[in-house]
Amino acid sequence: MDGVTSSAVSGASSSTPGSVQGAASVLVLKKALDMQAASATRLIELLPQPALASSGTLGTKLNTYA
Repeated sequence: MDGVTSSAVSGASSSTPGSVQGAASVLVLKKALDMQAASATRLIELLPQPALASSGTLGTKLNTYA
């Protein structure tokens, strides 16, 4: 967890449930987690795709890349 998420988690867990501050803390935590998920998704999409095998007996019948 980075500093933003750590402070958001501590703020969300220490606030009173049902209060405006509690709702705001949970909202900030959710936004921080959504931003991290979007960043992770972008990084995964930027990874190069491996080239498929085009000759030989291994990997030419079925693409098992996951």
